Formats: sequence, structure tokens, C-alpha cells
Amino acid sequence: MRPLIAGNWKMNGVGESLAEICAVAQWIAETGPNADIFIFPPFTLVARAVVAASNRIGIGGQDCHALPSGAFTGDVSAEMLADAGATAVIVGHSERRQSCRLTDAMVAARTTAARRAGLLAIVCIGETAEQHDGGLAQNVVIAQLEGSIPPDANSTTTVVAYEPIWAIGTGRTPSLEEISRMHSCIRAQLEGRFGEDGSRLRILYGGSVNTTNAATILAAPNVDGALVGGASLRAGEFAEIVGTSTGSSSLRSPFAL
Repeated sequence: MRPLIAGNWKMNGVGESLAEICAVAQWIAETGPNADIFIFPPFTLVARAVVAASNRIGIGGQDCHALPSGAFTGDVSAEMLADAGATAVIVGHSERRQSCRLTDAMVAARTTAARRAGLLAIVCIGETAEQHDGGLAQNVVIAQLEGSIPPDANSTTTVVAYEPIWAIGTGRTPSLEEISRMHSCIRAQLEGRFGEDGSRLRILYGGSVNTTNAATILAAPNVDGALVGGASLRAGEFAEIVGTSTGSSSLRSPFAL
């Protein structure tokens, strides 16, 4: 399965940060890694990031509203993202689930909106530290999976990202056994729900992915890529993670333009 490596910049980046995208795009042109590569900058940079990516990196939004337009101050619709040149969107990230109080049904509606606008939806699921420590991780993830992914989802429109909330930005990661067990559980649920297409629906791991642990994580069964946070802000580190997934050489200079 072709891996997918996505970089979530969160609330980071201004105009000068586009040099990092240019550097990654140049590295891709030189090495041709066999992977789908996306970067999700803040909304203010989406249109400019599309230009900087030179058609070598997919650019996406970090969230979208379920409706195409309306009186929703501060929100951005999937259609607006597509109009800016985006080709993907993250929905249901734990930080958005918490700050915007998103329910699984609301995440499913945003996933449907992404498909309506022709965007690839990366649907995030994951358990809290309390749920993990209480032995409830699989039950929580299965419930989120069932509630957040609409019945008409398929492997060309939808990607699942498993991000244990307790590992996001903490430097703490699950053991390889824990990651493998959870991804196998997610795979079984997807196959049970979507049949053969469920075996093709990519499952990413996210949560403190970096250049040190990426190779081990990406080699685990049913791990089809990664959703990278802080390391994606630096072209050299992000390129090294992409290279890890494909065997490509890494970028030596973050500004090798």
C-alpha cells in the first residue's frame, strides 16, 4: 500500500515558513519518494502553500465546517478550502474535538462535507490517558471509528489517523506492540464494515512521530503512514520521515532550494 505522510502545522507558520514547503517540494522533485505527501498549514497559508508546493505536495486544511456556507463566524467550509487549492482536510483532531466540543456525529458530517467538496478526509480518532490507563482504549477507538466515519466512505476519499491523545506533543509514544494491536483492531473494524475496500483504507499513526521513532512505527503491521506534528515544521526532519517510509535519501539542508 502506498504510504501517506501528512504534516500538521497546527497554529504555527507565517509567510516566511513557506520556505520549508518549497524545500520539501524540491527534495521530492530530486528523489521522487513513493508516497503521498501532504502538509496542513494554518488557513492563512493554504493558498500560498499550494503555490509553494509546486504540485508535489498536497495541501490541506486543519478542519472544516459541515455546511458549505452560512452565518458561522470564524469557520471555514470544505468548499472554501477547495477553492483555495486544498485537496485534503483533517477532521476530528482531538484538539478540535475538545476545543469545539465535536461529537462523533459532527465529525462524520465534516467527513461527508469533505467528500462533497472533493477533498480527502483524514479522520482522527484516539483515546485519552485516563481511558488508556483504564483499559478502555479499544472500546473508545471502535466507538469513535463507527460514529465518525459515514457509511459511504471509501479508501479513495477517506483516511483514518489513530492518535492516542496522551501521546500528542508529549514526546511519549505507545509501545510498538500497542500500536500494532490498535491498528490491527482498526483494520478489523474497517474490513468488517467496508469489506474488501476496508483492507485498502489507509491507517496512519500520529502522536509524537519524529526522526528517531518513525522507522520503527512505519514498519509496524497496518501502519500505512504517519500524521506528523512538530517535526513537520522543519523541512529536513519532515523529509527524513518521508524518506524513512520509502527508503529515499533525506534532505540535508532545510533550505536546499
